[in-house]
Amino acid sequence: MTDRELDAAGISDPTLRTAYTRCRALNARHGRTYFLATRLLTPDRRPAVHALYGFARWADDIVDGPGSQAGPAACALALDRLEDDLAHALAGGAAAEPVVQALADTARRHGIAPHLFADFLASMRSDLTVTSYPDHTALRGYMHGSAAVIGLQMLPVLGTVTPREEAAPHAAELGVAFQMTNFLRDVGEDLDRGRVYLPQDILDAHGVRHDLLRHCRATGRTDSRVTAALKAFEGLTRAAYRRAAPGIAMLHPVSRPCIRTAFILYGAILDAVAASGYAVLDRRAVVARRRRALVAADGLLRVAAARAAARRATAGPPVPAAPAHGGSSAGTHPPHREVA
Repeated sequence: MTDRELDAAGISDPTLRTAYTRCRALNARHGRTYFLATRLLTPDRRPAVHALYGFARWADDIVDGPGSQAGPAACALALDRLEDDLAHALAGGAAAEPVVQALADTARRHGIAPHLFADFLASMRSDLTVTSYPDHTALRGYMHGSAAVIGLQMLPVLGTVTPREEAAPHAAELGVAFQMTNFLRDVGEDLDRGRVYLPQDILDAHGVRHDLLRHCRATGRTDSRVTAALKAFEGLTRAAYRRAAPGIAMLHPVSRPCIRTAFILYGAILDAVAASGYAVLDRRAVVARRRRALVAADGLLRVAAARAAARRATAGPPVPAAPAHGGSSAGTHPPHREVA
């Protein structure tokens, strides 16, 4: 993390600065799309977003990282330790893990409700034992903790121009839309972990069994039944984006370009999945670099415009100049020393 970001956020304690820097490194390494969008935030907001990402990534690595090979019981114990560490840090104590220290500081600075972190960890625990979901309603229950609460955690950091409770449902839905996009992109990888996030009722409607998914994963072959099920899940995902979209205008103007960029880039993953013929079982769909660059460039232009507008609003209306001789405005022809 750059010193400029930490200074802008008012983070001066050396230990905290190290903790936030660790979170930024996790974001840069593992969340390319998310990190790119985060670069469009004002510097003072970035450390908090990195802390939120860093904690989520840390917990996710306990469940799905190399340590997960120790088995569900060991992973559950590690999540318990993480939650205890966070509770201690939120109460004002020192955290054992740097990412927890940064998260607790972010939660205090922005007034993020602790129950949002508890809900998140509850969903992480369910990944240790739950391998599939009977229907979309059940999947939504899981995604409340794994995705919707991420949007709700972000909201105090981003700021809103409407009452926060009005923007909250849209922020939560955007978190869900992003995760459903990841589910669709990562069907094959999740199969390798023994999980299927595609709801069973959708699979049943198209005659898809889990063994068919595993066969397609192993052979690289496509199957029209699987393709139809994936298209149906894509439809649910795009509906989530539509429900989330009105919330972007409710954000603080300087935060909108970041979220708009993430909205477009994650949506582009859906486009890439469709363009591949829904061949997600043996490969990962990616957004072309050119498209990523164009979206990012558009975001930068929007950031510049939003920040310029914010500076003008802070400066207030211009002070009228005193009239010059002859009745013309003194501001019409600036003094020569200013021109030079």
